[in-house]
Amino acid sequence: MSDGAQAGDIDLDTRLLGLVGGTAANALAGSLEIHTVGDLVRHYPRRYVDRDRLTDIAGLVPGEHATLVAQVETATLRPMRHRRGKILQVVIRDEKGAQLDCTFFNGQKVQHSVQPGMRAVFAGKVGMFKTRLQLTHPQYEVLDEADEVRPFLSVYPATGKIQSQDIARCARQVLDLLDDPTDPLPGSLREREGLPELGRALRRIHVPASESDIHAARHRLVWDEAMGVQLALALRRQATVSRPAAACPPRAGGLLDAFDANLPFTLTDGQHAVGAEVAADLGHEHPMNRLVQGDVGAGKTIVALRAMLQVLDSGRQAAMLAPTEVLAAQHARSLRAMLGPLGQAGELGAAEQSTAITLVTGSLGAKAKRQALLDAQSGAAGIVVGTHALIQDTVGFADLGLVVVDEQHRFGVEQRDALRGRGELAPHMLVMTATPIPRTVAMTVYGDLEISALHGLPGGRSPIATSVVPLAEHPMWFSRIWQRVREEVEAGHQCYVVCPRVGGEEGKVEQDAVLLDVDEPDVDWSAGGSDLDAGADSEEGEKRRPPLAVLDVAPRLSGGELAGLRMGILHGKLPPDEKDAVMRSFERGELDVLIATTVIEVGVDVPNATAMVLLDADRFGLSQLHQLRGRVGRGSAPGVCLLVTDMPAATTARERLDAVAGTTDGFELARLDLELRREGDVLGALQAGARSGLRLLSLLRHEEVIRKAQVYAQDLVGKDPGLAGHPGLAALVGETVGDEERAAYLDKA
Repeated sequence: MSDGAQAGDIDLDTRLLGLVGGTAANALAGSLEIHTVGDLVRHYPRRYVDRDRLTDIAGLVPGEHATLVAQVETATLRPMRHRRGKILQVVIRDEKGAQLDCTFFNGQKVQHSVQPGMRAVFAGKVGMFKTRLQLTHPQYEVLDEADEVRPFLSVYPATGKIQSQDIARCARQVLDLLDDPTDPLPGSLREREGLPELGRALRRIHVPASESDIHAARHRLVWDEAMGVQLALALRRQATVSRPAAACPPRAGGLLDAFDANLPFTLTDGQHAVGAEVAADLGHEHPMNRLVQGDVGAGKTIVALRAMLQVLDSGRQAAMLAPTEVLAAQHARSLRAMLGPLGQAGELGAAEQSTAITLVTGSLGAKAKRQALLDAQSGAAGIVVGTHALIQDTVGFADLGLVVVDEQHRFGVEQRDALRGRGELAPHMLVMTATPIPRTVAMTVYGDLEISALHGLPGGRSPIATSVVPLAEHPMWFSRIWQRVREEVEAGHQCYVVCPRVGGEEGKVEQDAVLLDVDEPDVDWSAGGSDLDAGADSEEGEKRRPPLAVLDVAPRLSGGELAGLRMGILHGKLPPDEKDAVMRSFERGELDVLIATTVIEVGVDVPNATAMVLLDADRFGLSQLHQLRGRVGRGSAPGVCLLVTDMPAATTARERLDAVAGTTDGFELARLDLELRREGDVLGALQAGARSGLRLLSLLRHEEVIRKAQVYAQDLVGKDPGLAGHPGLAALVGETVGDEERAAYLDKA
């Protein structure tokens, strides 16, 4: 610390170098990207040790989790007997003189800190070894003199270059110098919600005197993060209404009425309800900005098509944005099939009032692309379907009235806004996702959108039976998988086989070829322990083989278990025209089995496909499994989905697969998915490209705070659209979601 540093001389933007010493400042910056006082005081403890609840060694019981303070008496490093590496055997003694053994695997990694004389908090599960109690590879936090007199010990996220106690020392050091920062939250909000001031919360979360200090401080700081997120979303929402849209009210006797009159089925109650919300939005100059989320097969495409036809009836165009060329081509074909003569304008046999559909993708030939762009620019095409190619400046529209974005999670906010910015009038925006989203996730990640949930399935959909095939316990079931596929094909149906990766990657071909050698009929596909394995670690710490790949599985099946069946391959590395040709062949029934990656995850609709085999199913996300399963059972015959895994019972991976097999409710699975995986993966949609300030906010635990923050944020932005009168809140937005995104939001507002 510099000699001139005194209370009042520093603020949250002050650089740490010169305050906490060069070694600590460099370690904080290099390991944790902590550069300023603000960065440090926002680096919160991940847990606390209550000194009143510590365990005495003499009172330990095998099987319980213990936390205790003790001093290292001896520490001996020796080679392990039956495995590579070294083990550190430690004896610790508590203040009452009782001793306990501790064992650290890979002991050379902790030998530098776990040395005789060191006092620390040790935590772990109590076990037995040769009649003696011991802790095996316990967690530990080294104590300094200041820790010895504090009721709570703060334990921080740390790295090998700077330990928790060093971070704690630095935090206390800067808090002693820091005056309370200006509080960004309005006093009326703090009073109404019973929140402490920011300065007090920051001090108490680092140096609490009681449990109530911890709870109050965390609650206040959760509010900061929730408000930062909701203000950013409110600013984004404000930006979308800064330009009016063209009102497109329903018109009697138009394309939409003609389409509805020819529908061969009855719309579900959910389709009617969501359709009415969309129709009402389209009728106003206030630009629609609505997310329609529905389970697999809920009928979102019909809702989107009816919205597009309403816009066409007002003399404007509609664009549909899909994440992949396969899905874009599938959508174009589906829309043409659903519209029939109503979608054949300019062709022989077209209905009297009809429109044209054109497809724009990056792989179109020069002549076809010129014609597609001309049709979009001139207005000859009422509906333009495409991939990211639609976002390019070279794509123009005569009068774009509606943009439909399919699978929103595949697109960024800026991509969504690129089409919205075309023309003097803002187009209406309809966003669709077939991945059901828990309420708090939707409120947080898509808070700039009105949200409609499409419930219920259209008539004629068949049930899907999902089963886990655990090869670890039942390796002989592997042959039954392919017998089941043959049974479906013999019944006149088609099947998907899905693999986690394409294959053919440099350095992995040989490994996979050994595991899946066509000439070796006795290969165990579930084997996972050879020296050739180069996959991820299992939950037990053993190396797993690489994920199964399309390019290796296909020849194995065609020459073995599924020999004689008509098989095709589909993956993202194929040329676009080849992908389209394979998909068309499968749709026409010219292929019995399609071996694919997740390129078929969304939008693919082949009613005759009744079975899906998901190899290495534990390698897929839970929602992804649900999406893939939705590709079967789309016709009159029931569907079957087999989740093949070599993961053993009682692992988290198997729990996830059992959950998918146990329900077909996508909304229930979405919430379970959120519980099982890190929320940071979900909140990443808010954090892409910028360092985030989201450290405490939990979508599951803080639903009520998020809901209240959304109301406050909408009210504040409604009264002060640019937050010019609330500079502290504007800064909070930047601190929470990142300066780059904050600037984008404020520029648009």
